[in-house]
Amino acid sequence: MSESSNKHKREAPKKLNFVVIVSSSSRFEKFKAQKQFTDPSGDMIVTLLKNAGYSIVSKEILPDDRVMLAKCVGTAIGSEDVDAIIVCGGTGISLTDITIETLRPLMIKTLPGFGELFRKLSFDEIGSSAIMTRALAGVTDQGKVIFCIPGSLQAVKLVMSKLILPETGHILKHAREK
Repeated sequence: MSESSNKHKREAPKKLNFVVIVSSSSRFEKFKAQKQFTDPSGDMIVTLLKNAGYSIVSKEILPDDRVMLAKCVGTAIGSEDVDAIIVCGGTGISLTDITIETLRPLMIKTLPGFGELFRKLSFDEIGSSAIMTRALAGVTDQGKVIFCIPGSLQAVKLVMSKLILPETGHILKHAREK
């Protein structure tokens, strides 16, 4: 790593507050009906963030609904207590996958390298199926970062360990520079 990158990472904020949003109509329906369900991907995100010393402001489960997702993320962006938002799920290529299209307009700058690196890392693990991976990250004009990631457990583990945990503070340092 370059001297400049090392310096920036040392100067980056260390205490970060996250909102975790799981976009899954099937989980939302079970949650709403108060039926028992599991959320391994969302739970893994929360566990990895806590193990890294970060705080969880909230964890939400939403259906694949543009209005609900935009409202929830908009509230998180407007909160002084939130630094970063992770949206898990809804990034595929089916008609119900609406995360990317809903949240891209909330970003003033996207980070193309996030999706590019994630696809490369995914290709190394799963092969050519990585072509359907649509991960997105970007920053808002309030100095927050939004990550849109696939909902599979394997994808969550990969993106959290290789990209989100090591780089969120660094991203925020630059997103908040005047």
